[in-house]
Amino acid sequence: MNSISVVTYNLHKGMSPLGRRALMPEIAGALQGLDPDVLFLQEVQGRHLGREQQHRGWPQHDFLAGQLTRHASYGMNARYDHGHHGNAVLSRFPIAATANHDLTVNRLEQRGLLHTLIQPQGWSQPVACLCGHFNLLARDRRRQYQVLLRYIRQHIPADMPLILAGDFNDWQREADEHLKAATGLTEAFVSHTGRHARSFPARLPLLSLDRIYLRGLEVESVAVCHGQPWSHLSDHLPLQARVRLRSRH
Repeated sequence: MNSISVVTYNLHKGMSPLGRRALMPEIAGALQGLDPDVLFLQEVQGRHLGREQQHRGWPQHDFLAGQLTRHASYGMNARYDHGHHGNAVLSRFPIAATANHDLTVNRLEQRGLLHTLIQPQGWSQPVACLCGHFNLLARDRRRQYQVLLRYIRQHIPADMPLILAGDFNDWQREADEHLKAATGLTEAFVSHTGRHARSFPARLPLLSLDRIYLRGLEVESVAVCHGQPWSHLSDHLPLQARVRLRSRH
């Protein structure tokens, strides 16, 4: 296996863009069509007492793992009386290790960074996978970037390939500068096409909120999953990239 496919997707808790319909079976079917090797998911609902009694698909990470035949790791971030949600990584390859790191910087938004380690078949090195969901306010995100950078320096070897993907809520496109200067991470769409992918809102994507950052990996192709069925499954569109290990000279 020379390259692997990576997808990042904000599930919107498995609900339609306006939150009126539960759509987990439809989401699973659409993701099966993409057949990603590694899937980074945000706003994944691990529990919801009301919805799980009425609809298929909860816990969402377990449901998708079963439908796609993937290994799953889930990091719970936001807790409430009737359930919780967070981030998840689904992988075709066994997940060697998992840790969930707190990114919360204010009491209104409970955020986290899910760290998993995978070993793609035939690759000489494992790959660190970080799945994150960042705050709405720029000043909060700047604080979260500092937490993120410290975590990478302390817990991921500098020579280990790294994928950082998720919903950055980066209206002002500041993340690139912070991440590249400190860790060498580059955004997949920017490096391949020269611009960020527009993924929000799903029905008329104008904003570039979702990202796939890479270190030690090369981009073969990138794509935004436009149109049906994606435009009615969530308020975000999935981003897709095919990557391979960077050659060493």
